[in-house]
Amino acid sequence: MQKIIFYAAALLCLFASKAFAQETFEQRAKAIAQRIEAITKEEKDALKEEVEAVNKQLDNGEISQEEADSQKATLADIRAKNIEERVGTEEAKLTALVKEKVDGKLPPERRKTAFSIYWDSWDKDSKKRDSIVRTRSESRTTSQFVFAFGLNNALTEGDLSSVEGSDYRVWGSHFYEWGITFNTRLAKNHNLLHAKYGLSLMYNNLRPTDNRNFVVNGDQTNLVTNPINLKDSRFRNVYLVVPVHLEFDFTKKRVTEKRTYFHSHESFRFGIGGYGGVNVKSKQILRYEIDNHNVKERSKGDFNVNDFIYGLSAYIGYGEISLYAKYDLNTIFRDNPVDQNNISVGIRFDLN
Repeated sequence: MQKIIFYAAALLCLFASKAFAQETFEQRAKAIAQRIEAITKEEKDALKEEVEAVNKQLDNGEISQEEADSQKATLADIRAKNIEERVGTEEAKLTALVKEKVDGKLPPERRKTAFSIYWDSWDKDSKKRDSIVRTRSESRTTSQFVFAFGLNNALTEGDLSSVEGSDYRVWGSHFYEWGITFNTRLAKNHNLLHAKYGLSLMYNNLRPTDNRNFVVNGDQTNLVTNPINLKDSRFRNVYLVVPVHLEFDFTKKRVTEKRTYFHSHESFRFGIGGYGGVNVKSKQILRYEIDNHNVKERSKGDFNVNDFIYGLSAYIGYGEISLYAKYDLNTIFRDNPVDQNNISVGIRFDLN
């Protein structure tokens, strides 16, 4: 687009000091300018209709705000590219016209220069064209779908070595987490520091060892040996949490002629932070066999589990995949004589 200005400036240098009466040259230059204006208006009107259609889908609840923003940005890019390509054709015609004038193949003009005609038309709509080209600026805040899974267990009295002799199966106890996170670049022109925050559901599963299950005894919840041979004994707590991390992302910015792009999750990165939330469900699942019949027993209740959860978490990885660890600073149960804190290690996906 900027090449047009250069050609017009060249025309001004060549003909500003001359008063040529060039009807044919003037008409041709004016026609090119009018076609450029028509192209811009056509693409702008088309973009407006497409954006209105996306807004209608958003109002009807057919798509999310993030999907709407993404579609609008894509549409704006397509229309901006159309403008560049179609105006490029007219630009070539203008180049040929200038060459004809320089080679003396056109008669001299008497009044206005082609530059004055072209500039008036170009300047009139330049802001409109630029607004379309810049419709999609790189947002400093993006969103990702988060999914994590791995091993889950409990530290007794904060002792890391207690996992070896844990009350819970090391390979049989798991955690899952999924949710939405927002990623905000903290510096305007630098891509290193990001704030990550969002909303997640955490599922912490513990499978007791030695054919045991949890039994509520007043204010305490104890592990007891079940007289029936258990095929499975699982205790699950579900939490709704708000995770917050400071992320260091070493993805390099990409610089083009028109703008600078700050992408994320394309290189080495790590994050440190924590989370806080509430317990939304506690459930115990027992599976066993009686008289050749398989029985699956589900018990939901309070189980004296802490109503609130808060802890520390960190991850390190490359691209969208990272190693992930989290540790609850609060104990699992409120009034048990021995403190046990949940700990998890696994793999995390931050999917753009």
